[in-house]
Order: sequence, then C-alpha cells, then structure tokens
Amino acid sequence: MDQQEWLAEQFEDYRPHLRAVAYRMLGSLSEADDAVQDAWLRLSRTDTSEVENLRGWLTTVVARVALNMLRSRRTRREQPLDMHVPDPIIDSTQGSNPEHEALLADSVGLALLVVLETLTPAERLAFVLHDMFAVPFEEIAPIMERSPEATRQLASRARRRVRGAAPTPDADLTAQWEVVEAFLAAARNGDFDALVAVLDPDVVLRADGGLTGLSQHLQGAETVASQALLWSRVDLVMRRVLINGAAGIVAFRNGQPFSLAAVTINNGRIVEIDFLADPDRLAQLDLTKLAN
Repeated sequence: MDQQEWLAEQFEDYRPHLRAVAYRMLGSLSEADDAVQDAWLRLSRTDTSEVENLRGWLTTVVARVALNMLRSRRTRREQPLDMHVPDPIIDSTQGSNPEHEALLADSVGLALLVVLETLTPAERLAFVLHDMFAVPFEEIAPIMERSPEATRQLASRARRRVRGAAPTPDADLTAQWEVVEAFLAAARNGDFDALVAVLDPDVVLRADGGLTGLSQHLQGAETVASQALLWSRVDLVMRRVLINGAAGIVAFRNGQPFSLAAVTINNGRIVEIDFLADPDRLAQLDLTKLAN
C-alpha cells in the first residue's frame, strides 16, 4: 500500500467523526459533506510526514473550513437567522442507521442546533470543538488566531447561552411518544385545554417555511395551542419518525411531505417544537417513502 492509499484508508476511518464536527458547526448536512470533502482535497495535496496526529490535524482542517463557511454565510446573509431550522437527521422509529450514529452522539437534538445558530462563528467553533469533542484550547486558538485564554472566554460565553436556551430533553423515548400522541389527539379532538396541559407554559414554536411565508416564532402554551388547533383543520396524514434521535412527526398532504416537527419534551411536557415546512428543503430529505 502506497502513501496515498494509506491516507485514503485513514481518511475513511475518520470520516464519521469529521462529519459530526462539521454538522455541529454548520447545522447543514450538505455543507458538512462539502467541508469534509474539502478536508480530503487538502490532505491529498499536503505532505503529512511530520503530522503526528492525523485525526487531530483533520479535525482542525474541517473546523477551519467550517468557520470560513459560517463567516461567509453571515456576510451574504443568505438565510433569516432568527427563523432558520437546521437540517434534521431523519430515521424510522426502528432506530438510527449506522451513518447517523456518529452524527447523533451526545444527543445533538435539533433544539440544541437551533441555539448554536445564534452564536457567533468564533463562539460556535470554540464551544463545539472544546465542549463536544474535548479539543484543548491550545489547539483551537490558532484556528481563530486568538490566544488560548481568549478562546476559553469564547467557549464560556457560548456555554452560558446554550445552557440558558437549549432545553434538556427527557431520555425515555417511550414517554416522549406518549406526550406527542396526547398532543396530536388533543389537536384532532379540538380540545384546547388538553393541548395546553401537555405544553410547558413557556413552550416555543419555530417554523421555517423558507420562501412560502409560513415562517413564524410563537411562545406560550395558549398561543401554541391555538396554532395547533388551526393546523388540525388541514387534511394532513401524520407519520412517526425519529428526528435527531428524538420523537418527531412528518406530515403529508395529498401524499407529499408538508412539514416535519421535532418535539423537545422536558419533565413530561413539550418545551419546544421546531417545524421545517420549506418545500425545497423537505424535497431533499427523501420523505415520500414514509407516506404509506
């Protein structure tokens, strides 16, 4: 085996880890794949004879590529930052497929990714690499051309924002489904009080409708319950799915994906619902196989 073949084999071994880093950095599966591919191109053109830790070197490369992509995204303002739901990872209720297991390690729910979207690129890099992948600040600092202490402060600032905004979901998936089913049943029956009962008083609903005009941000049990009753009048077929490893629902209308909802449940009540209703992005998720 020559050097290039050995590098290709090593890279494939590290690919799941690198995708996980990029996904947490970017919240986009396609951009994560682009970042990983960019890392491979850089690796294939680099003399790695003096690289002692190839996995760490590649992690740094992917992080730097992702950081540049985040900065470019903010400069172009290509998406409404306050109403963007990151790319979900969809699995059947039978469990995650092997390709998704690394992406979903450490319970990276959609609610957490939504909060990461509110961080600055530098804060996100410091938090993701240090808090999620245990990369030392001394190795993160050169990526951003800052001191280790400044990098530590960025991660600390990000950590405070994440802890204050990202709800911790209940771990029991069976209990999650019970709450989701109670919510759906109450909506179908037009039972406003039953809806409010399964919602946290400060529940947050986000809907990313892309260019459809369906985007919205709602807060409060009564407000969200009223919206649920409104949508219950639309002729939709609901299917259970796992979204980032937690209970979720895909809604179909006339056999076509209409929306998907990631539901975050804490202490037996729904604390957050993140809807993706952008037809273009839904079409990329290959959801039609779930319609029947």
